Amino acid sequence: MSRKIIDMRCRPAFLHDFFGATPGSPEHATARWLNRRVGTRGSDTHFEKSLTQDGFLQEVRDAGLSKAVVVGRHTPSQHLPNDTIHQIVHGHDELLGIAGVDPVLQGEQAALAEIERAIKTLGLSGIDLEPGFGEPARHPDDPVYWPVYELARSLGVPVFLMSGPTTPDPRFNDPAGLARVARAFPDLPLVVYHGYWPNVQQAIGLAFRHENVHLVPDMYLFQPGSEHYVQAANSFLADQLLFGSSYTFRPIRQSVEDFLQLGFREDALDRLLYGNAARLFQLADR
Repeated sequence: MSRKIIDMRCRPAFLHDFFGATPGSPEHATARWLNRRVGTRGSDTHFEKSLTQDGFLQEVRDAGLSKAVVVGRHTPSQHLPNDTIHQIVHGHDELLGIAGVDPVLQGEQAALAEIERAIKTLGLSGIDLEPGFGEPARHPDDPVYWPVYELARSLGVPVFLMSGPTTPDPRFNDPAGLARVARAFPDLPLVVYHGYWPNVQQAIGLAFRHENVHLVPDMYLFQPGSEHYVQAANSFLADQLLFGSSYTFRPIRQSVEDFLQLGFREDALDRLLYGNAARLFQLADR
C-alpha cells in the first residue's frame, strides 16, 4: 500500500495465550471466535502466522505498515512485562512499544520507577493504564493515577487507557471520568483504546471538549454505531482519531482496507492513518 500507516494496537499471537499463542487451547478458540465476531473475512486462524517473531514481522510488512504499536498490560488478570515488550520491538524500526503499569498492584513508587525505566532505559514510547480492569475497578480520575499522569507529562510521553465492552463492569466504560484528567493535564496526550465503544457519542463529546483526548476505536470501528466516529473525524475530530487493527483479533490488511471504505474524507485520511500517531510519538523529532 502506498499510504504511510501506523497501527496503534497490534500484538503478536506469541505474546500471550490471550492472543491465541497455544493452538487447541480455550484462549485460542476465543481468539478465533472474536475474529468472527468483529467481521474477519476468510480464515479465523490467520493470526497463527504471528506465532513467531519472524511471522509477526512478516504480517506487519505484508500489511504495508510504517509502524506497529505493541502494547504492554499490567492488570490483576494479565501481565505483559515491559521487558517482554522491549524484546519484541527492540531493533525493529517498524515496531514501537507501550509500557504497562498499575500503581495499585505495584505501589506508587514502584510504578513510577518502572515508568522511568521503561521510557529512559527500555526506550518504550508511552504508558498504558487500565483502571476499569483493576481490583477494585476504578475510573481514570481516581487519585491513585495522578502521579502517573504527572510523570508522563514531565517525560513527554502519551498515556494510553483501556476502555470498551470487555471492561468487566460496564459502569467503568464511561468517558466522564477522563474529562477531569484532560482538564487537569491539557498538555498531556490521552489516548483511549477501543474508543469507549459502544458509548460512542459520549466519547466524541469528550474529545470535542478536550483536544488532548484521542480515540483509537480499533476493531470496534467496524461495528454498529461507528458511523459517528467517521462523521466526527470528517469535521473536528480529524486530528484526534487514529487507526488500530487490534491484531490478533482482526487481520491487519483487512482492517486497513475496511478503514478506507468507511467514508473518511480524503484530506483527513493521512492524518488518521499516520500523521496523528506520528505527532503523538514525536517521530519527526527522533
